[in-house]
Amino acid sequence: MEITKKALLVTTVSGFIPQFEMNNVRLLQKMGYEVHYASNYHTPSYGTDNHRLDGTGIIRHQIDFVRSPFKVKNITVYRQLRDLMRKEHFDLVHCHTPMGGVMARLAAHATHTAPVIYTAHGFHFFKGASLINWLCYYPMEWFLSRYTDQQICINQEDYERAKGSFHAANVDYVSGVGIDHKKIPARNELLIQKKKQNLGFPSDKLILLSSGELIKRKNHETVIRAISEIKKRHQDNPDVSVDMLYVICGHGKLNDYLKKLVQELHVEDIVTFLGYREDMMDIYQTADIFVFPSYQEGLPMSLLEAMANGLPVICSDIRGSRDLMGCPLSETGDLEICQGGIMVKKADHGEAYCEAIQYLFDNKTTLRKLGEANALRSRDFSIEVVSKMMERVYGRMGDKH
Repeated sequence: MEITKKALLVTTVSGFIPQFEMNNVRLLQKMGYEVHYASNYHTPSYGTDNHRLDGTGIIRHQIDFVRSPFKVKNITVYRQLRDLMRKEHFDLVHCHTPMGGVMARLAAHATHTAPVIYTAHGFHFFKGASLINWLCYYPMEWFLSRYTDQQICINQEDYERAKGSFHAANVDYVSGVGIDHKKIPARNELLIQKKKQNLGFPSDKLILLSSGELIKRKNHETVIRAISEIKKRHQDNPDVSVDMLYVICGHGKLNDYLKKLVQELHVEDIVTFLGYREDMMDIYQTADIFVFPSYQEGLPMSLLEAMANGLPVICSDIRGSRDLMGCPLSETGDLEICQGGIMVKKADHGEAYCEAIQYLFDNKTTLRKLGEANALRSRDFSIEVVSKMMERVYGRMGDKH
């Protein structure tokens, strides 16, 4: 198909598109767009380089993005984006990430580039967010919504707020970025045992798995401290089992701090770090429970991947995770039993994580049923469902142009 149109994707860090948005790239290319990507390629995320963009047909543009809205360098970023838009005459701009969304919409407004789509992968202002987040980010988003032709939200809380309080011409809920169930391996016990051996996992222990950047927002520390408490309880009461291994996948600036914490708490025999992995679908298969204690999410992809692989979940009761966990079934203390697992009402409540882990450890039948329910529920967030939603959005924006 002859390419007659140009679309610009914008994110702050360069790993975002290959990690989450390649299906949208393929949709745009199928619709006849030449896809360009503006990002800071010196700060890749979800990996250590940009090799996953090779062979995609995406045209790259270096923009010196910084994550903080308070840096003077944002003036340079604005000028770079403005000059790029003036040069390339894009027919559509789709921006992601907070600062990518801010700077791209300002530059598009200045250059009369339209239409502009902004996907909020979780507003920084939400129920329970700090006052400073509300004071800083809410007014900014309220103002920039006037420069937004299409607002996309990926959880219900953000959608209701954008629909009711902001000024985007169109506001749509899209159920995340979509999970490709074709990439979920069929369960094969022989291959699973081989993978466990390769990773050094014991075959006779319950495997708890977390996946995410090693940063404060992901809150790995709370679960590590919970594991330490379970070990102490076992020392006082041998009936409390510690026949488990807690596996953390990811990298980030807290890598050294968390490893030191594990040593200080004397749980090296229970907690292990695998770093950033590109074989997560196989690693999910080795696990028995997925633990996701994050403080803040939009619609967490790693949690959805775990569900699709048939894992029961222990997670914090936050926006996004709440969308995935389904209806609450019962409540006990600081825990809420849901269709997909157990939600902990306070993300930093280590005692509650102890209780949740022990509950699932002691109820193997419940463990299995929750996993089976999650595999089915994940179909509501499949790439097929999301693709249909995005085709409508891109089609509407193309008609406007």
